[in-house]
Amino acid sequence: MSRTYAFRIVNVFAETTFGGNPLCVFEDARGLSDDEMASLARQFNLSETTFMLPSETADAHVRIFTPGYEMRFAGHPTLGTAHVLRAMRNAGDRVTLQFAAGLVPVQASGDHWTLTAPSSGEPTIRNANEADADIAALVRLGRDDLAHSPQWVDTGADQLLIPLRDADAVARAQPDSARLERWPLSSLERKTGYVFSIDEDTGSELQVTARYFFTTQGGGVTEDPGTGSACANLGGWLIGQGYPLPVRARVSQGDAIGRPCRLTLEVTADRRIQVGGNVIELARGEVRL
Repeated sequence: MSRTYAFRIVNVFAETTFGGNPLCVFEDARGLSDDEMASLARQFNLSETTFMLPSETADAHVRIFTPGYEMRFAGHPTLGTAHVLRAMRNAGDRVTLQFAAGLVPVQASGDHWTLTAPSSGEPTIRNANEADADIAALVRLGRDDLAHSPQWVDTGADQLLIPLRDADAVARAQPDSARLERWPLSSLERKTGYVFSIDEDTGSELQVTARYFFTTQGGGVTEDPGTGSACANLGGWLIGQGYPLPVRARVSQGDAIGRPCRLTLEVTADRRIQVGGNVIELARGEVRL
């Protein structure tokens, strides 16, 4: 007997119908095995696919799969799943989602959703082991393109943050395939790089230009349109740099690959890191297994 599972496709951090970072959300994943979830994520081949399950401590237990592995936490799957949950259950504008990384509160103003990163206290920050020039060379840049030394930051998922001097350097960044073997690994043995620049002469809100590169299951490198977990880590980086709090930022990402994403970031006076963006539902369907 076949089993039927409903899903929705939403675009997160989207200002337009075909902008943002796409996400597939399975409304009720009860009965799916781990292997089936992984296979469905590979079938849809989006950066992430989420699966909602019952939770005793939150409005839903959410599992996140890329086409290659399961994640403990990720930003745009959190916002997109919350949007679907509200639409399904009339759950209101405040929901709490349970992830492997912890409980994440999410709230909405219209279709703009904001999460609070699952970190507590000081963000985990450590300097990269590699020389600055060597890390810059990973994305075909020079030491002079760096604004600060690259660092690993973890507010839910650790990533390598590479601060650059200006938006032009961000635009020129391009992973060097010949140097992939030298790319440092995260704690989950993943190769990622978040390059960004900050325009601080913009009044009360920082304007950030960012790009996020990561290696795929087949060994190549791709670019993510909008990365909420990296945006949260940027908040941790701002704390580590001693920026006066509270601080707000608007992050532009995804333009280089034709999927413009706009993310909001706020680090509150008590060091809570909040990441937000608009969510647009695009499609619904069913899978029969």
